Amino acid sequence: MDRAQKEKVVDELGQIFESSGVVVVAHYEGMTVAQMQDLRAKMREAGGSVRVAKNRLAKIALQGKPCESIGDLLTGMTVLSYSEDPVAAAKVIDDYAKGNDKLVILGGAMGETALDSEGVKAVAKMPSREELIASIVGIIGAPASNIAGVIGAPASNIASILTTIEEKAA
Repeated sequence: MDRAQKEKVVDELGQIFESSGVVVVAHYEGMTVAQMQDLRAKMREAGGSVRVAKNRLAKIALQGKPCESIGDLLTGMTVLSYSEDPVAAAKVIDDYAKGNDKLVILGGAMGETALDSEGVKAVAKMPSREELIASIVGIIGAPASNIAGVIGAPASNIASILTTIEEKAA
């Protein structure tokens, strides 16, 4: 890899470290190509990405970034998982690691907050952005449906009274 290619990789990694809601670092030694492709596909479905990069270049890209604290984790065969959603990458990598003992979570970062492996697992247990939005919409929508029911109830009651009066008159 020549200098220009290295600079391009450092720039790409720098953008990843700056724009991602979460970055998870894991060892992947012993994983097959098929397993890595499976992990990439699952991460893509969740809105995240997986990247394998030279540790030295990743450390250079980390300089001055909010998640600079993960530089110490970059030793050995490491894979970076990241997503804009602060929970998505952690969920996918944690779920995948449960079924594959060759993928070992080392830690990660959410913005400036460094996470150890237990921290990544705790983040993975949090609801995703879509789940939070759905629950908020449900909470907001419930009072509206209750109000509609209360407003509609008197009209319904009046209609049933009129029907009863009409039946008695006939």
